[in-house]
Amino acid sequence: MQEIKVQLTENSQIKNIDFDNLPFGKIFTDHMLEIDYSEGVWKTPQIVPIHKLGLHPANLSLHYGQLIFEGMKATKSLGGKAILFRPEMHAKRLNKSAERLCMPTLPEDLFTQCITEFVSIESNWIPPKEGSALYLRPFMMATDEFLGVTPSSGYKFIIIACPVGPYYAHPVKLLAQKEYVRAIKGGVGEAKAAGNYAAAMLPAKIAREKGFDQILWLDGKNFEEIHEVGTMNIFFVIDDKIVTPSTQGAILKGITRDSVLHILKSKGYSVEERSIGITEIFDAYKLGTLKEVFGTGTAAVISTVEKIYFEGEEIQLDTTQFQIAPMIKSEINGIRSGRLEDTFGWTRIIN
Repeated sequence: MQEIKVQLTENSQIKNIDFDNLPFGKIFTDHMLEIDYSEGVWKTPQIVPIHKLGLHPANLSLHYGQLIFEGMKATKSLGGKAILFRPEMHAKRLNKSAERLCMPTLPEDLFTQCITEFVSIESNWIPPKEGSALYLRPFMMATDEFLGVTPSSGYKFIIIACPVGPYYAHPVKLLAQKEYVRAIKGGVGEAKAAGNYAAAMLPAKIAREKGFDQILWLDGKNFEEIHEVGTMNIFFVIDDKIVTPSTQGAILKGITRDSVLHILKSKGYSVEERSIGITEIFDAYKLGTLKEVFGTGTAAVISTVEKIYFEGEEIQLDTTQFQIAPMIKSEINGIRSGRLEDTFGWTRIIN
C-alpha cells in the first residue's frame, strides 16, 4: 500500500449544505487529493484542504489539451457505509485515456487506494437519499511550462468531489443533425479528454435553444450511424430486443453502459451491440415496434428519452409506459445503496 499523507481542514463547510437541494457540480467537499508526476515517477499522494491551483500561463494543458478525467460516484448503504461502484473499471478507462493522449498511466491499485481513502475522509458528504450521490472527479493534467507541441514531462493527478442529486430530473429530448460531429474512428472519441466536451458545447447550446436537452450524435461520414448522446450512451428497445451501438473507436466505453448490458443479459433479455442507424429507429417508430429509448451514464444513471428530432421528423414516446428503463435504474440504484444484493461483485464497501 502506498503512503498517503493527510492534512484535514480545520473549518468544514458541510454544516452549510442543504442535502435536499443540491445543484449538480457546484458544491465541493472540504478536501482534494493530489499526486505529482516527475522524472518518470508518481510521488506521494496527499489529501489536503481543497484549494485553487497555481498555474503558469504557459501550462501545457491550457494550450495543447493534455487533460483527461473520470466521473464516478460514491453512495451510502442502508447501514450508512460508503460504497464505490466499479472503481477498477474507472482506473482502467483513465489509463486508456492517458495512453491515447500520450500521458503516463497511474497504477490501478494506486488509483483505487486513493479513491477509497479520499471517500473514507469525505463520507459525511455522501447524500443519504437513493438516487443522490457523492460525485467524484479524478483528473490528470500536464504541468510543464512550455509553448511547444510536445508531451509534458510533469503531470498532476487530482480528485475532487461534490454531493449531487439526479442529473436529469425529467425525460430528455434529443436533436440529431448533420452539421456537427463528435468523433470519428481513429480520433479521441473513446478517451475522456477535456477537448471532446469543449467541442460539444456549441452543438449542445444550439440544441437547447431549439428546446432540446442534448445532441444525439451521428457518424461523421454518412450521418446515419448512431453513436451516443452528449452525456451518455444510448439504448433502444425494439420489439423484444434491446439494442445499443457497439463501441468501435468513436464511442465512449461507458461503465454504466457495461453494467446495464450485464444486468439485462443476467435477466434473460435479448441484447444486441451493433451498428444502428437513425433511419432504422425512425422506421421502427413508424411500425410501432420502438418501445423505449434511454441513456446511460455515471452522472445520468438512466435517463428516459421522450423525443428525438431529425431532418423534419419526430419520435415522441410516452415514458410513463416504459418498463425496462425504470427497472434498470432501480437495479443499479439498489446495488449502489445495498438495497439489492450485488451478485456481480461491483461494489466496494468502505469501512
